[in-house]
Amino acid sequence: MKHKTIRIRVDALARVEGEGGIELHVQDGKVLDHRFRIFEPPRFFEAFLQGRSYAEVPDITARICGICPVAYQMTSVLALERALGIEVDDPVRMLRRLIYCGEWIESHTLHVLFLHAPDFLGLADAFGIARLHPDIFRKGLELKKAGNDLVSLIGGREVHPVNMKVGGFHRMIARTELDTLKDGLKRARDHARDLAAWVSGFSFPDFSRDYEFVALCHPTEYPMGEGEVTSSLGLTLKSDEVEDIFVEEQADHSNALHARIAGREGYLVGPLARFNLNHERLSPLARQAAQGAKLEAPCTNPFRSIVVRAVEILQACDDAVAILEGCGLRGENLLPDIQVRAGRGSACTEAPRGLLHHRYDLDEAGLVRAARIMPPTSQNQRCIETDLLHLVEASGDLEEERLTWLCEQAVRNYDPCISCATHSVRPATSRVDGGRRSDHCSPR
Repeated sequence: MKHKTIRIRVDALARVEGEGGIELHVQDGKVLDHRFRIFEPPRFFEAFLQGRSYAEVPDITARICGICPVAYQMTSVLALERALGIEVDDPVRMLRRLIYCGEWIESHTLHVLFLHAPDFLGLADAFGIARLHPDIFRKGLELKKAGNDLVSLIGGREVHPVNMKVGGFHRMIARTELDTLKDGLKRARDHARDLAAWVSGFSFPDFSRDYEFVALCHPTEYPMGEGEVTSSLGLTLKSDEVEDIFVEEQADHSNALHARIAGREGYLVGPLARFNLNHERLSPLARQAAQGAKLEAPCTNPFRSIVVRAVEILQACDDAVAILEGCGLRGENLLPDIQVRAGRGSACTEAPRGLLHHRYDLDEAGLVRAARIMPPTSQNQRCIETDLLHLVEASGDLEEERLTWLCEQAVRNYDPCISCATHSVRPATSRVDGGRRSDHCSPR
């Protein structure tokens, strides 16, 4: 790379959800410019939630994403319940974790098998995997179906579920219905173990960075819908403290906000962060798979996130089977008495791609006066760009075509959901630091 100029430009990234690209300018081995561009048009969810009844919010937020709608719906429900002072009982909580398991299974399997694995095998798409590894491909399809079946039964349909509501569910699911999924989930659990072993055999680029990992931590569970926001550098926060510490800023090349921790640079959310902060809370089966894959904490190679995702698929399958075999689920729907009032509520959950934060302000009639949503991909943008910077500078004399492939693969490490990340924003203040303008923004 010495004594030459390289310009990497990918106008439209393949095998990611949404519209984004990358640009890098390299001169004599130094990266002069590096951008992960999100040019998908802004979406206006925070804006058109304003004036809506709290009861409408879960069905609207479920439509933010077709791959992880449960995460958006559940996080909004939890935040609204806190604004209204509602507490749900254990059967509702377990059923919510069960549907979240379904989403982790289907979303992670989609990414591992169809979007990310082709990078490690030198293939353009998943059709090559179907030809070269038909047994793994078949098991992957069955895995994804098991996750979809869970979401469909509990949520009412596979995509944009409609059964979850503030206080519980419109319809509780009978034990006899849930029992029909048990055998399929046990088979899926076996498939997940095979998938984890398969991806652990990939060849991973020799690349690591010092990250600040941020994820929920729970004293007894591998986190999905509950826990405190924790960082590897010592932060421990309640969900209603997140906006005091986490700062979002507008970058001129992105329709999504860039997040950082006040006084620090970017941080990493997602499977790698969850594993590093919660590996001791994996189920025995998932922990065994991680050990078999030589996956140990701290793991700071983002390319190995595909292995973590495979282990998390196994964790979700194992969790789902354990819930179905437990005795705490019931068929009747005992909804709490909801007293509409003014209030503010915040919640964080672990979407497949990482930490998701919602906050709602309600008036006395239960109408939304303000909303804020921080998706995982917008939180990871700074880390993605910094990965590109260090990866290119460390990649020596790779040819431009190979370097471009490696940069695309690095972005796909994060399974970015670009559509989730784009929001309508307005500058609140501007300042100039060292000749560069920094806009501090708030949602409309």
